[in-house]
Amino acid sequence: MRIEPTELADVLVLTPQPHRDGRGLFTRTFDAQEFDAYLGVPGLSATFVQDSQSRSYRGVVRGLHGRSGRGEAKLVRCAHGAVHDVLVDIRSDSPSFGHQQAFLLDDTDFRHLYVPPGFLHGFQALSPVADVCYRIDRPHEPGEDLGVAYDDADLAIAWPQPVTVVSDRDAGAGSWRQLLTAFGLDSEGLTHLRPRS
Repeated sequence: MRIEPTELADVLVLTPQPHRDGRGLFTRTFDAQEFDAYLGVPGLSATFVQDSQSRSYRGVVRGLHGRSGRGEAKLVRCAHGAVHDVLVDIRSDSPSFGHQQAFLLDDTDFRHLYVPPGFLHGFQALSPVADVCYRIDRPHEPGEDLGVAYDDADLAIAWPQPVTVVSDRDAGAGSWRQLLTAFGLDSEGLTHLRPRS
């Protein structure tokens, strides 16, 4: 597995090395030993405690979701189809605070993301059907959910396809400015907003 940093502080791209033959392919989607060795934190991979999967149809957007409190770390991959995956750094003390970066996750390269606590996450399904798998390091606590609207004007995320469906919850999510206020930051925090894609 190849592990590489991204433009967002502490976010990693993990790319497996599939073995292909006439039957199809075999790949190891995650290697705890390599992951822990790369980060220099023995046993970190053992903290992942919950696996979930979503299925979305072309054009669907899920997000932007985050978590308050101490947040959650997660591994995200697309097991079937393809998605345009977006992360926004909401850690006010991070060198990439307010930055966003987009990633193509699909069932061709099997690339996936390690997302540390302190990020908004969302994606759009690019294929007729897209299955996204999440492995998180804490059980879900609905009271800690937070979100920003997928079409927030300040974030100005460039979704690559027309948006077909969003949940009522996502459609009613707050704004980036409201999130900054909730974090005790004023509108000066917007000067740190530097979209990257």
